[in-house]
Amino acid sequence: MSTILKNRRKLGLAVASFLVFTATLMILITEGTKKTVAVTLDGEQVVVKTHAETVGEMLQELDVDVTASDYLSHAPGSVVKNNSSLIWEPAKPVTITVGDDSEKLMTTAETVQQLLKDEDIQLSEHDKINISPSKNIFANMTIEIERAFQVVFNNGKKKEKVWTTSTTVADFLQQQSVELGEMDRVEPGLEKMVSSEKSIDVIRVEKVTDVVEESLDYDVVKKEDAKLAKGTEKVIQEGQEGLIKKEFEVTKENGKEVKRSLVSEKNIKDSKDKIVAIGTKVTPALTPQRKATAAGSKQPSNAAPARGGKELYMNATAYTADCNGCSGVTSTGINLNANPNAKVIAVDPSVIPLGSKVWVEGYGYAVAGDTGGAIKGNKIDVHVKSKGQAINFGRKRVKVRIID
Repeated sequence: MSTILKNRRKLGLAVASFLVFTATLMILITEGTKKTVAVTLDGEQVVVKTHAETVGEMLQELDVDVTASDYLSHAPGSVVKNNSSLIWEPAKPVTITVGDDSEKLMTTAETVQQLLKDEDIQLSEHDKINISPSKNIFANMTIEIERAFQVVFNNGKKKEKVWTTSTTVADFLQQQSVELGEMDRVEPGLEKMVSSEKSIDVIRVEKVTDVVEESLDYDVVKKEDAKLAKGTEKVIQEGQEGLIKKEFEVTKENGKEVKRSLVSEKNIKDSKDKIVAIGTKVTPALTPQRKATAAGSKQPSNAAPARGGKELYMNATAYTADCNGCSGVTSTGINLNANPNAKVIAVDPSVIPLGSKVWVEGYGYAVAGDTGGAIKGNKIDVHVKSKGQAINFGRKRVKVRIID
């Protein structure tokens, strides 16, 4: 009985050993027929043993879902070979904004620069991008590109064309490192949008003080004098102009005066009245003998007319036609070079009509036959023969009578 049991144990052991051997052999055969593939999945490398016939089948075994935007080194239908390699890079979602245009896309580019190249997006040296082109792409990245454009920039007196990506005038000035003074202004306003169609103008405003001295005309005071014959006059005191100092506040824009306001004025020198004695003495009637004597006398050409005519007091200067570039012909056609001794005065026709016969104190009888750009109001310019005489005449305040 014991012998039978021993034989049965031996038989059981033999069967078990055979089954283990068979299973091991089958495992070895199965493993031995698998292919070894080096797979890189999203940058992570693994070694895979597989019975898959195609790349697509192998990726299904690895539970990898491949989309059309992904990068795959071998087509899904490619045959899997032993000791081969496979690379799969999943596409990443990226948003690219250029100006007002925005686009969402999937990419397998490694860097921003490579993505821009793939999308045929070129950057100029003046364009602005929010991420460095050398940065690696990551999922849900947003790339913003601002295109530069040129603007005409007038900064005070300086004018230039400037590249910019600014949106508002305030942002533009900050980008250009331009500081505004307290009184400066900019057109258009700081909150306005920048565009290539409109220039940006910075107006530099300054206020300065200007001090000037001006002459002050003197008055003519007439006093009756019973010692002088009626109809005659005598200068008792020559008039002298005064001097006044005026202080102005001057506003300038870009160096050009745009406003002038009087701040203060001060008398430096008072004017001195011209005092003229007016004769009131009545001369007795002439006897026939004295009349005959008086008739034989000759009245000086510069003596004042006895009566009649409108009387004015004028500021008088002198001029000559004997000068380089002077035509010598007055505005009424008198040739002064041909008639150097002619008594002619230049007048303001609104005060003394052209063609009037006048008498000028210290000059005599003359005709109002010329005008001048500086002869305005109560001013006259008397003609003399030479430049020396004109200089000696100087500037005077004289009495003028319009005879006819």
